[in-house]
Amino acid sequence: MLDTIKQKLLELEADKDIRILYACESGSRAWGFPSPDSDYDVRFIYARPVDDYLKINEIRDVIDLPVNEVLDIGGWDIRKVLKLFLKSNGALYEWLQSPIVYRDDHGFAEELRQLMPKYFSLRACGNHYLAMALNTLHNDLQGEQLKLKRYFYALRSALACKWIIERQTVPPMEFNLLRVLVDDLKFQQAVDGLLEIKQVSNEKTLVGPNAVLSDWLKTTLDNCKETIGTVASNHQQTDELDAIFRKYILQ
Repeated sequence: MLDTIKQKLLELEADKDIRILYACESGSRAWGFPSPDSDYDVRFIYARPVDDYLKINEIRDVIDLPVNEVLDIGGWDIRKVLKLFLKSNGALYEWLQSPIVYRDDHGFAEELRQLMPKYFSLRACGNHYLAMALNTLHNDLQGEQLKLKRYFYALRSALACKWIIERQTVPPMEFNLLRVLVDDLKFQQAVDGLLEIKQVSNEKTLVGPNAVLSDWLKTTLDNCKETIGTVASNHQQTDELDAIFRKYILQ
């Protein structure tokens, strides 16, 4: 599959007249809880020829390939990426930390990684993860039969919010790095039990409610709602990002 993904990226560069600056895995395979039939969620950042940025009409800043059962490939234009970086977009900050990287041969991603501590807004991204976790809890984790993967979506988002509040830093992307925040043995045993099921089950697998994890989610998210407003927000100027933009569209 690695060869297929790399070939698709090369074809995209030729077909769309773009230069891919960075490409990585963004879904459950990168988070650390894939199922045997999990697809590959490939995300990339690209730059167009400089003349494309000097037109009166705005150019489209997203490229998506048709999704199939195996591959989900999509990318964002560098200008869109830098605007989202300034806003502490949670998905983008995760891409830059992905443990599975398909292309990273221009130095662009590393330049942004170096700036993450300066530009990251604890409050903005904390609210992002809090909203994701609450939405999943209220809409997907109610009833007698629940999608197993939704438990992990809620847990990962809740842990990321908890990390932001307690550690005051950019949360890691990987689930196993986030779960170290919790020292409750019953919680860890419950998580391990669901991970064992997920490793041998398909994406549609249903499970019954887990009281330990459901209670932990409710308590943790209630605490996050009470405290997220106390963490720092962050507003930076665009000068450094403007310089990066100019550098990579002129290469």
